[in-house]
Amino acid sequence: MTIQDIPVLNATLNAVATVLIVTGFALVKSGRKDAHRAVMLAAAVVSAVFLVGYVTHKALIHGVHTPFGGTGPIRAVYYTMLFTHVVLAMAIAYLVPRTFAFAIRGDFDRHKAWARWTFPIWLYVSVTGVLVYFFLYRWWPVAK
Repeated sequence: MTIQDIPVLNATLNAVATVLIVTGFALVKSGRKDAHRAVMLAAAVVSAVFLVGYVTHKALIHGVHTPFGGTGPIRAVYYTMLFTHVVLAMAIAYLVPRTFAFAIRGDFDRHKAWARWTFPIWLYVSVTGVLVYFFLYRWWPVAK
C-alpha cells in the first residue's frame, strides 16, 4: 500500500459506512434493536478507521491541498458540496459519540431525539465523502 492508495481506501470506508448507516436505520424502523445496535457500532468503527486514514493521509502529504480540476458550473457545485461536507463532518465528530452515549446510558428517548438529527447529517457526510473522492480523483482530476 502506498500513500496514493489511501484516498480510495477512505472512499471505500465512507461507502461502507453509508451502507451500514442506512441498514441500521432500516433495522431500527423494523424493530430489530439488537441488530440496529450491532450495525451502528460497525458504522462507528468504520467511520473511525476512515478518520484515522484521512488524518494519516493529510499528515503524510503534509496538508497539501488536492486541487480540483473541474471548470465552469461544476466548480461551484463541488466547492459548495465540499464546504457543507467539511462543516457537517466537524459536527458529526460530536453528534455521533453524543448520540451513542445516550443509547449506552439507556436514555433511548434522548438517543432517538438526537438520532433524528445525527442520522441525516452522518449519511450526508458519508455520501459526500465518496463524491469528493470521485470529483477529485476520478471525474475531474488535475493532470500531473
